[in-house]
Amino acid sequence: MKNKTNLLVCFITFTLTLISSGLSAGTYAFEATETDTLQHSADGPYVIYQKDGSTRIISVNPQGELNDTVYHTLPANFSLTVTDHKGENTFQVPLHSVKRPAWKYKQPKQVFVMSDPHGRLDCVISLLQGNDIIDEKLRWKYGSNHLMIIGDIFDRGDDVPQIFWLVYKLEQEAAQVGGCVSFLLGNHEPMILANDVRYATPKYHQLAKKLGVPYSQLFGPDTELGKWLATRNTIQIIGKDLYVHAGLSKEFYERNLSIPTVNEEMSKALFMSKKERKSLSDLTVFLYGNSGPIWYRGLVRNADKYHPLASYTLDLILKRYKVKRIIVGHTIFEDVSTFYDKKVIDVNVNNAKNKEKGLGRGLLIKKKKYQIVGDSGVQKEL
Repeated sequence: MKNKTNLLVCFITFTLTLISSGLSAGTYAFEATETDTLQHSADGPYVIYQKDGSTRIISVNPQGELNDTVYHTLPANFSLTVTDHKGENTFQVPLHSVKRPAWKYKQPKQVFVMSDPHGRLDCVISLLQGNDIIDEKLRWKYGSNHLMIIGDIFDRGDDVPQIFWLVYKLEQEAAQVGGCVSFLLGNHEPMILANDVRYATPKYHQLAKKLGVPYSQLFGPDTELGKWLATRNTIQIIGKDLYVHAGLSKEFYERNLSIPTVNEEMSKALFMSKKERKSLSDLTVFLYGNSGPIWYRGLVRNADKYHPLASYTLDLILKRYKVKRIIVGHTIFEDVSTFYDKKVIDVNVNNAKNKEKGLGRGLLIKKKKYQIVGDSGVQKEL
């Protein structure tokens, strides 16, 4: 009886999916539509483009049901329904074309900076709503201003794809009104894409096991989020500020690299294994190594093992790239912190802890003012 019930559930799910999509049997390429209860929270969706031209969409609803559907053709005006892992925040995401952002932008009236969301969508929403970046329906309301997120959406939390989709959605909404949203690669993006899943929460291991694929495949180059990640920059300049996830080392300066070169070279190896990255080029080994821009801590740590940067070398870096400051994430501090007489700013904090305690969680740059912000707006001058 149990097997018959499961078969009936699968049949009903397939039928409802077919009807709701508006697709006829002649245009619907059915490969797998499955509903199966998991010890799981809401997840996804994951959009995978298959070799036969069809699109596979995988998601888990708040009831822990896995939905795996293949469309031969996506319906007109198709959008994804995204729900946080608790089922408390839901929003629609239309798919849009992706391309590499510019590496250099003029300074707008305001730049809002945060880093290292690490799967905590509640912290992202609270901070952005509390500072009038998005409205109550999670729509862009920051006009022609710039939102900068300095890497590390992957790992540690339970809303990883949901944050990616929110940033992806806001990127398009901002562009429509002359604004901009930037997400830079952190160290956890290439870690996951190389299937280094040590810091992924158990739900993601469980989902990958259920699907019979490596977790990294859900963000591969044949997926919508993978295509988007493949075009993200590693270093970007806005006005007189240079943004990078971890930092720039003495060896980085000695290599005399242009920012577009760094961005392109990082993308070349993004979906490679560690072994493949090592065999690609010496430059790749450096960029993905401890002295590279997504790992180097020597701008904010002074212990010998971090190879701290001499102040005169920092000045040479600033001069080369024609900026006044470097703004980073990666290394966590109790509050937004400054180094080298405010020439380096680190905005990475424990987002959940600081949200709870009402401490600083980001940076607002308004004309020449640099202000620490929390979930209820500006707290103090930097």
